[in-house]
Amino acid sequence: MLYGYNGRIMRVNLSQRTILAEEPEEEFYRTYYGGWGFVAYYLLKELEPGIDPLGPENKLVIALGPVTGMPLGGSGRNAIGAKSPLTGGFGEADVGGFFGAELKHAGFDAIIVEGRAESPVYLWVHDGEAEIRDAVHLWRKTTGQAQAMIREELGDRQIRTCLIGMGGERMVRYACVLNDLNHAAGRCGLGAVMGSKLLKGIAARGHNVPLMAEPEVIRDLATWLRDNVEGLHGDLSRYGMGSRMIEMSERGGLPTRNFREGAFEGVEKIDARTLAQTIGVSMDTCYACPIHCKKTVRLEEPYRVDPMYGGPEYEALASLGSLCGVDDLVAICKANELCNAYSVDVISTGVSIAFAMECFEQGLITEEDTGGLDLHFGNGQALVELVEMIARREGFGNLVAQGVRRMSERIGKGSEEFAVHIKGQEAPMHDPRARSPVLGLGYVLSPTGADHVHVTTRSVFKNCAGLCAVPGYTDEQLVYMIRAITGWDVSAYELERVGQRGMDMARAFNGREGFTAEDDRMPPRFTTPFEVGPLAGARINQRYLDSMKRNHYHMMGWDVDTGIPTRARLEDMGIGWVAEELAE
Repeated sequence: MLYGYNGRIMRVNLSQRTILAEEPEEEFYRTYYGGWGFVAYYLLKELEPGIDPLGPENKLVIALGPVTGMPLGGSGRNAIGAKSPLTGGFGEADVGGFFGAELKHAGFDAIIVEGRAESPVYLWVHDGEAEIRDAVHLWRKTTGQAQAMIREELGDRQIRTCLIGMGGERMVRYACVLNDLNHAAGRCGLGAVMGSKLLKGIAARGHNVPLMAEPEVIRDLATWLRDNVEGLHGDLSRYGMGSRMIEMSERGGLPTRNFREGAFEGVEKIDARTLAQTIGVSMDTCYACPIHCKKTVRLEEPYRVDPMYGGPEYEALASLGSLCGVDDLVAICKANELCNAYSVDVISTGVSIAFAMECFEQGLITEEDTGGLDLHFGNGQALVELVEMIARREGFGNLVAQGVRRMSERIGKGSEEFAVHIKGQEAPMHDPRARSPVLGLGYVLSPTGADHVHVTTRSVFKNCAGLCAVPGYTDEQLVYMIRAITGWDVSAYELERVGQRGMDMARAFNGREGFTAEDDRMPPRFTTPFEVGPLAGARINQRYLDSMKRNHYHMMGWDVDTGIPTRARLEDMGIGWVAEELAE
């Protein structure tokens, strides 16, 4: 008997308006687990090399894991994947909230979306049933408006959604997908893929939790986390992410003014503690989680900010704040709300705006280029206006919607020296010069481009399992958890191999798309020393990083010249079929 899963995967062809249910064997589930593993499997198996990420040939995979929807903290996660329109390679993003759990309870473990609809549609999934419904009336609506209309149309306020707004519809390169309006599958531009298929989103409602092999063990783990929240995660529960920004700035590790600096003079105005004490109204959570680490803010003036869109977490406070030199917390909260309403990634949005600001200050672009916007660092009003322009792809916003790699190619004049991206994906708010070269190595090796949660195979395993990293379960607890849910006699070694297998498949996908070891490189800004601040002189040594990279290739069984998994490695991981895909 298959525990922890529904045993059904939905395949939706929007071109033909057909829906089929597939029932894989248990071996498939134990090999790939779900999430990232399912995404990598289907992209390798079913996509032709070289396809247009925004064409109908691309496939969008929404995948759950065995932990998704189970009654314990950290189980509200699901993965979304496709060939990335931002990088042209493996695209995968993970997201919390309630939608993933609701989809699990509705009877499916994954959804594979193929083709392109003739007109806008959304998918309605409920207790083992599914239908494609018209969404013309939802197109051009914000995510909040669309969710309210879907719930009214279907007569159930408990429906959970994953949706795109105008950024996804207009195929902003870094458009994201929103679960429940305030949980973003932010990276890789997957919202643009959804928009290219004229798929506004998915609505789910379910009432059946899959059986677990040992529910009492899961109950004990849930109780342990609940009883230890204060000791383990007290500040997270009170302030959410970003409560240590002042300390980060004092140590020189807070990304500031497009990563030129590591200390921000206005940090006390935008720290998460300041937010909680001034405009924060409550803390929200994900399915079954006692930690409550998600902020909710409400404002009426000078901008109206709706609490249904949550509030800025650390990545938004830094990318829309210190990185752009903005210390106006109200403007940051408004920009964050717009990112969620329009479905654009806060990280890539902030980095792209910060890059534009540095170009502006260096005279590489002018107000004539920006449509009259004064893009000096620190201009909060311009920040808010430019987010609107990006989502609508209006004027200068159309260029910024392309991301920093394509912006620098267009602007030229040496701007590529401070275009901070890896493989085309903008760097997150963790500067490896301030952390460690190991973080930098994780950035360059990540198959999705710069990403701070794709840096180890253990984190990839959690993305396969549908488990959040925040609760911080021990390795021993993780083994107990998977055994109790699935009934499989797993070991820590097996779980590690699941993560390794997922990473191998993603690297193989990129190799098939033409990526080489040259794409595993650090942006020039991170190899340039900080000029001022507590970490003046700190930089990533490129020669040392290259040596680490080759050693890692060797340790992982990847070709030391290309970074692509070897046939021997793939055979050892039980996925020899991937070698055949590469050979073809």
